[in-house]
Amino acid sequence: MNEQDRGRRPSGGRSMTERERRLREIRRKKRRQRAIRNRIIFGVVLLILLILIVLAVKAIAGAIGGSGSNAANTTPAADISSSTADETSAAKETSAAEETTQAASDLLSQAQLLAASYDYDGAIALSQTIPGYESDAQVTAAIAEWEQTKTTLVEVDIETIPHVFYHSLIVDPSKAFHNDEARATDYNQVMTTVDEFNKITQEMYNRGYVLVKIHDMAQNVDGTMQKGKILLPADKKPFVLSIDDVSYYEYMTGDGFATKIVIGDDGYPTCEMQMDDGSVQTGGFDVVPLLEAFIKEHPDFSYKGARGIIALTGYDGILGYRTAPKYGDPSTPEYQANDWYKDINVEQERADATAVVARMKEVGWEFATHSWGHKDMGEASYDNMVADMEKWLDQVNPLLGGDTDIVIFPKGTDIGSWRGYDDNDKFEYLKSVGFDYYCNVDANQPWVQFDSRYLRQARINFDGYEMYYCQDKLAPFFDADSVFDSSRPTPVKKM
Repeated sequence: MNEQDRGRRPSGGRSMTERERRLREIRRKKRRQRAIRNRIIFGVVLLILLILIVLAVKAIAGAIGGSGSNAANTTPAADISSSTADETSAAKETSAAEETTQAASDLLSQAQLLAASYDYDGAIALSQTIPGYESDAQVTAAIAEWEQTKTTLVEVDIETIPHVFYHSLIVDPSKAFHNDEARATDYNQVMTTVDEFNKITQEMYNRGYVLVKIHDMAQNVDGTMQKGKILLPADKKPFVLSIDDVSYYEYMTGDGFATKIVIGDDGYPTCEMQMDDGSVQTGGFDVVPLLEAFIKEHPDFSYKGARGIIALTGYDGILGYRTAPKYGDPSTPEYQANDWYKDINVEQERADATAVVARMKEVGWEFATHSWGHKDMGEASYDNMVADMEKWLDQVNPLLGGDTDIVIFPKGTDIGSWRGYDDNDKFEYLKSVGFDYYCNVDANQPWVQFDSRYLRQARINFDGYEMYYCQDKLAPFFDADSVFDSSRPTPVKKM
């Protein structure tokens, strides 16, 4: 057999050669490798399909849930912004509505306070500034009531209005009535205690008295005095009030009186008083703060916000402030005799006094001259009276705003008789420097004299002497026996 014949596969049962076996084995391996590769490919494809199916299912579930839960709990950014803006706007509208309601309530309260003090026109006008007042049942009912009340008011005859007055009140009777004999006697005669004042005020209120201003009685219109118009309920009785010598003089130190008028934390005038331990307390130690407190509780005791008249001298300053020149002038005998003057800043005292006066005038208090040196203007010569008044006009009037037009005569006297001020040089001088109202003290009954150039009014003193000896004269106002302070020494010494 040649080499070519050896390389062929015989037909029939001839056995395979080594080469053929290797070739077959190679073919088997390739088949196995293809099968394995195909299975791997199939598995990868199947895995990818499964992943895609899972993702698709989740997406579908999310889409279905978004139409429910997301709609309820998730809001797109634009919607969130819009919702927040709506909520903020609603809150602002609610706040604005509440502020408007509160403002309306405040205005109505202020109007009610005006009506309580008989200023019905002012109350109605203020109420009508409340937005939408026409549809507010409470406001319209109040306006209707005030309109009806106005029809019942009675015009007061100003020539029948009494004028009552006090001096600074005694806070501590044990000091005022039991020190220097001369001062104690004077205090017992012409002063009133805090307890007496409070009882008198309450009794006058109970009897229907209403405080009015002297400027309510008449006004200077273009140089001519014209009667004012005071309208009150028929059962009310007007009166004017004044307080003399609210200067807290040096000689009163330690005698149981207040020492100064100041403006309290509430913005209203009150008093300071120096205590025995050297401390200073603030409170109702004189007519001014006591009357303020009473009017706050009883606004119907004051006609349109009326307060009293403060009658001031000048030689020791005003309202407890040492405003007189002597406190800052080393050349004066007083300065040389009193070392404590050196501690006084007179300019600061004047500035403080001016500020207190300004606030008191805002509240309703009025101011009058009581002369500079507490001069008896009826007995003084013309030149002497003028010289004294020039001091007052120069030193005191500027602290009061420069517009004082009331004279309250010291010592109760007057510059003319009951017939009036015709051909009266003293009157002509006082009129020329701006005074229109003239008030004396009458020993009998109060009276008013009206003239085209002035209003003249007599005053009744509510003090220890009058309560002890002149009870009948005081009877229209209060019962002196029930008011009289038991701490007073009796009998009160006759004048």
